[in-house]
Amino acid sequence: MSIVKKIILGLAAILIGIQFYQPSRNQSDEVPATHIESVYAVPQNVKAILVQSCYDCHSNNTRYPWYSRIQPGAWYMAEHIKKGKEELNFSEFGDYSVRRQRNKFRAMAGQVKDGEMPLSSYTLIHRNAVLSNDDRQVLLEWFGKMEDSIK
Repeated sequence: MSIVKKIILGLAAILIGIQFYQPSRNQSDEVPATHIESVYAVPQNVKAILVQSCYDCHSNNTRYPWYSRIQPGAWYMAEHIKKGKEELNFSEFGDYSVRRQRNKFRAMAGQVKDGEMPLSSYTLIHRNAVLSNDDRQVLLEWFGKMEDSIK
């Protein structure tokens, strides 16, 4: 057997082997009392946009596509979700201090306005998460209203 065949077989064995090591899933059936929807009145149109474009990376309940079980992509996805939740977690929004909540609303508005969120690496595959101009406007208005309402 040639060295090239051995390398290919070795890589195939490694690729198959790593499929058995799956990261834990970011899924929960319950909506905690600290969830933004439990803490604030979130209009249905705003909620629909947040669910479609934000919650997969910024809540405790990710909707996983079929390819999320294939390694090493699943590890990349798990790390991406972990970092997203560290930055902003809608499921724990009520645990944030008043100042942090206000700052998060301001930051979310800035990132949506500048087109930084949702990330292009996410919308490349999740085309339904792309924000339309109307979606942006709805979010910007609501984020501004919420920031102003927090004292």
